[in-house]
Amino acid sequence: MSSLFESLPFSRGPAMKNRFMLAPLTNTQSHADGRLSDDEINWLEMRAKGGFGLTMSAAAHIQAVGQGFPGQLGAFSDDHIEGMSRMAAAIKSHDSLSIMQLHHAGNRTPADLIEGTPVCPSADEEAGARALSHDEVGQLVEDFILAAKRAEAAGFDGVEVHGAHGYILSQFLSAEINKRTDEYGGSLENRSRIVFEIVNGIRARCRPDFNVSIRLSPERFGLRLAEICEVAQQLMTQGAIDFLDMSLWDVFKEPVEEEFQGRSLMSYFTELDRGNVQLGVAGKITSTQMAKECLKQGCDFVMIGRGAILHHDFPLRAEDPDFKVVALPVSGDYLRNEGLNESFLIYMSNWKGFVNL
Repeated sequence: MSSLFESLPFSRGPAMKNRFMLAPLTNTQSHADGRLSDDEINWLEMRAKGGFGLTMSAAAHIQAVGQGFPGQLGAFSDDHIEGMSRMAAAIKSHDSLSIMQLHHAGNRTPADLIEGTPVCPSADEEAGARALSHDEVGQLVEDFILAAKRAEAAGFDGVEVHGAHGYILSQFLSAEINKRTDEYGGSLENRSRIVFEIVNGIRARCRPDFNVSIRLSPERFGLRLAEICEVAQQLMTQGAIDFLDMSLWDVFKEPVEEEFQGRSLMSYFTELDRGNVQLGVAGKITSTQMAKECLKQGCDFVMIGRGAILHHDFPLRAEDPDFKVVALPVSGDYLRNEGLNESFLIYMSNWKGFVNL
């Protein structure tokens, strides 16, 4: 078992100084046009300073029509590069790798937020979303790549492609949502085609030492565990990514699909042949012992989400083998001291039992 405080090399670019990665966390703190705010950069810089070996931005939308929530960071315009540059520099000044997550909400885009009709791989009457044309799918691929190029120009060490949690790439992967009849629908090979086109396009058009990764989730939103395992294995076998971020909701849970129960959901991914690709997991890791157990069970690093909201210096605190996050709920003032602004506090109040405002 590797130590939580052992460095972690990647196939490309610099190594992480430890095994703690800040999960990409929705925080609703940036400006309405996607430009970086001082509050958002403060929130992230606190985590970099707090010891995270890699600090990842919140999901940054790669098309204006792909915005998922108010105050979302943008990466769809060259106007965003100035703020992105400040973010990358602030993170790296604390010896933390800087990664920008690239995102498109698809049918989960609120229509009133974009003042238009959301898009989806297929028409979705319930969500009020229209189907992407074939040309628009090609433009979606290109816009992910262009956003990665902006992150590269801004000085980021790399990007993570958001393919999880029912957003647009997850919608392509879902046979329940994706009803296309062209080369982007039908078989798993077709439904996953866009993922590989984006990852391979970023790899081909960014510098050789640019870190490229992807976040996947194996459940909910019409996703099937066996299919996500197959996509994950292909991504690692092809070697265009440097790490795979598996978002599991709870790292120690069993699968929801009955035929796969009897062992942990995590184990289906730690048993894959990962080649030179590093594997990390996210999902309710709230103590030093839980983080250690993830490494013991075969992961290379851990993604810290709500634990990092509660403790900007989670990795430094985790040097104590008995460290556990503060008991919930916490006060608004407690979270303000952890770098959350009023908008972020309101967002967190939607998490049952997390904060008393």
